[in-house]
Amino acid sequence: MSKNKNVLFLREEYGDGHGTYTYPDGEKYEGEFKEGKFDGQGTYTYPDGEKYEGEFKDGREHGQGTFTYSDGRKYVGEWKNGKKHGLGIFTWSSSQKYVGEFKDGKFHGQGAFTFYDGRKYEGKWKNGKKHGLGIFTWSSRQKCEGEWVNGTENGQGSLVFPYGSRYAGEFKDGKEHGQGTFTSIDVDKYVGEFKDGREHGQGTFTYSDGRKYEGEFKDGEFHGQGTFTSFDGDKYVWDFKDEKFWNGTTYEIDGNI
Repeated sequence: MSKNKNVLFLREEYGDGHGTYTYPDGEKYEGEFKEGKFDGQGTYTYPDGEKYEGEFKDGREHGQGTFTYSDGRKYVGEWKNGKKHGLGIFTWSSSQKYVGEFKDGKFHGQGAFTFYDGRKYEGKWKNGKKHGLGIFTWSSRQKCEGEWVNGTENGQGSLVFPYGSRYAGEFKDGKEHGQGTFTSIDVDKYVGEFKDGREHGQGTFTYSDGRKYEGEFKDGEFHGQGTFTSFDGDKYVWDFKDEKFWNGTTYEIDGNI
């Protein structure tokens, strides 16, 4: 109800029926009363232009109602004990919009949030944050799908980039982290460990022409010991540092060194 008051009942003359009550600071309720409390259909307005229109129970917003903010934001939906609770739509003047479930005034349950720039998240929410299974899409057609924890992607998921490259695997704090597979648009493929969004640890990188590197990676580059197989089958067991050959042995396809 009021942003500044805890008054839930009025004097006896405001018993049952319809009436208007104006506070000294200009806040005003007009609507139905029951036993001195706002109860039924009513409108509560504030001096700054903010307004609630809808159902009341025991002096609080309860049931279906619309709250219009002075800055252009608006909520239309269900209320419980003075808080947004149930199904509703929250819009911003910037054209951002949330459509879905609320609990105790926060996004909670199944819902879709559309950003002003075209990005969109559809999925589960908890206490106002993305939490559970969800899909995040960009206007560029990039898409991230999987598990979210406290607002960031954590756990199993997939990421499709605008030009067709794809990652499928584990995430941590919104980045590729753990075991995963990255396939580029030209069908180069990396399968192995990731850290903070880059190939890091043990992995296998297969080129579209058949060449292959199996071994250690660091920050997205060959680093450490690995085996490089050429497209004609020759193998090179080398040590790498920052993706550069450091030292090693070459094995031809017939086994000769």
